[in-house]
Amino acid sequence: MHTYRCTRWALALALSCAAPVANAAADWVGRFPADASGLPEPWRVQQLDERIAPTQYSLKRWDGVAAIEAVAERSMALLGRPLDIDLEATPHLCWLWRVDAPLVTADMRTKAGDDYAARVYVSFKVAPEALGLGTRAKLALARSIYGDQVPDAALNYVWDNRQPVGTFMPNAYTDRTRMIVLRSGAGDAGGWVIERRDVAEDFKRAFGALPAQLSGIALASDTDNTGESARAGFAEFRFVSRDEACVAPDAGR
Repeated sequence: MHTYRCTRWALALALSCAAPVANAAADWVGRFPADASGLPEPWRVQQLDERIAPTQYSLKRWDGVAAIEAVAERSMALLGRPLDIDLEATPHLCWLWRVDAPLVTADMRTKAGDDYAARVYVSFKVAPEALGLGTRAKLALARSIYGDQVPDAALNYVWDNRQPVGTFMPNAYTDRTRMIVLRSGAGDAGGWVIERRDVAEDFKRAFGALPAQLSGIALASDTDNTGESARAGFAEFRFVSRDEACVAPDAGR
């Protein structure tokens, strides 16, 4: 995992140190316009349970970065979009994120504590013949409750409050989602940080050699279980080849 601390004074330096290699493949999937009047297409709020208040999402220029601001008050909703990305060509996902502070009482090992100040959710469609009968039945039941947006499999990159960085475990609700802790605690809170993950490798580690296609990406600040408040920022989502560097944004853009 490649990580970088990103502050206003360091943006230009990070940009110069992380210039892309020539002719490298890249797919921008979330570069947010700070001057738009509403959330950009094809990003949409996805409320899984209408009984729960939705997290609020808006565009914001935040310390020089055009970003999505997520504000959670005892709430949960994803902001997501469909994807059609060739992970053979561009398997690495880069992005920027930040939190004001981690949650206090969350505990990812339990359903009651399954909340995160920030999370990035990558979903996959798996060939039906590769899923067992029991798995297909569980997915059908989940979709009857929550709709077709329930994925066949998913990776969830999280900013946790207590588990160590590198924790890799099933979600408390479903083993069809793997939780991966990239940040933990308050050490990096209050400023932008850059992440890079090999999504193809993470999927293989989580689910083995299943025939699957990347189908969507979502972000969230999630506090419905703990009843806490949180604020997070997300920006600059991009899939790159293994040889291409993640690029920090230009603060003057």
